[in-house]
Amino acid sequence: MCQECGCGLSGAGLGSGHGPATGPHAHAHDPAHAHEHDWVAASHAGAHEHHPGHTSGRLLELNRSLLEKNARLAERNRGFFRAKKLLVLNVMSAPGSGKTTFIRETARRLAGRLRPGVITGDLATDNDAAALRAAGIPVVQINTGTVCHLDAEMVARAAGQLDLDALEVLVIENVGNLVCPADYDLGEDLRVVLLSVTEGEDKPLKYPPLFHSAHVAVVTKSDLAAAAGFQRELALANLRRISHHAHIFEVSARTGAGMDAWVDYLEQQRAARGHAQGWL
Repeated sequence: MCQECGCGLSGAGLGSGHGPATGPHAHAHDPAHAHEHDWVAASHAGAHEHHPGHTSGRLLELNRSLLEKNARLAERNRGFFRAKKLLVLNVMSAPGSGKTTFIRETARRLAGRLRPGVITGDLATDNDAAALRAAGIPVVQINTGTVCHLDAEMVARAAGQLDLDALEVLVIENVGNLVCPADYDLGEDLRVVLLSVTEGEDKPLKYPPLFHSAHVAVVTKSDLAAAAGFQRELALANLRRISHHAHIFEVSARTGAGMDAWVDYLEQQRAARGHAQGWL
């Protein structure tokens, strides 16, 4: 995971730097601030320097949880989003699984039922935001530079650029990655993981933390299943094994197959939360 491998970190920048850029013309940033790696190293009796008479030393390293700050900010996001009466989705998958098309078609089918907005994350470019914006969807782009996931602070900043009072569903399109996003709560109501028929049936077994954390698993590009030689029953069995508590949908955003059932589910989820929280 990110906090173990150090991806996206510059060796000289721990604990300093600037946050991620957002908006349609965002640029890469120093990602150290996003990770907030706070650590203290204390040495005893010259652990790092040689002094006469000192032949050995001890190094004491005190590490704070890399996710402690993110967890606090995620809870703040969650409370804020609930106050805004939003249903918030964190959509995660490998690159090329069809997230952007799936989100665009979800928003199109929500028209007249629920008002959607999108925060989309990528290392670089605003291609996904441009595609969604062209479809008339309110969207904010986050470019993360070298950071391989979104975090709660990035989402809070991006959400401030949307008119949340005009929305009822907020979709967060996470960076294409099946590893690190699993660790980062963004303040969402539902974690949604996509599995494309072109990726193979064993993805849930290879990346269990992400699939296990999901409330919803969506098999995408179902119209390509025959051409890809997709073994549907095996894939569903693997999903049920790892994502045993998740709702499973099989869809094709291109043909529309399965999309109505998915959108019905979103409407039901928002209504259930509204009744539970007293604003519906």
